[in-house]
Amino acid sequence: MKRIATGAALTVGALAVTGLAFAPAALAVTPETATLNADCGSFGGGEASLTATQSDTSATMTLKSSAVTAPIALGEDSIQSTLTLVKASGGTTTFTATENPAMAAGDDVQVGPLPGTVASGDSLEAFGGSLTMSVFGITITCTATGPQSPGPFVFD
Repeated sequence: MKRIATGAALTVGALAVTGLAFAPAALAVTPETATLNADCGSFGGGEASLTATQSDTSATMTLKSSAVTAPIALGEDSIQSTLTLVKASGGTTTFTATENPAMAAGDDVQVGPLPGTVASGDSLEAFGGSLTMSVFGITITCTATGPQSPGPFVFD
């Protein structure tokens, strides 16, 4: 009985190792975070960071900026946002959702994660695109004033 249990354990272990050897490689976007300077008109502007994640053809973008602050307290998921990034190959990719944490008046603005679809090899840049946020019927449009650093997001 002891030999059967040991043999079964060895078989399960071998199958687990085999499964790991054939598991698909995780997809990654590089860089994971980029910074940019944005102009949001009369609502302010300055440095912002964009964080990207990828899972197969799905990606998300989260934007945070201490240069733009919440004018009043905002509830969770109260900002409708659309982030449009420019593709190096031509065209644009959009990331859209009503996703944000609750923010007190004066807090740094944060939106996302905003979902979107990407293809392997996509290279996406904020410069030339925009972020549109709608809060209580007021639309705020921000545009990058130059290329993001350290460079465009490239998706596997």
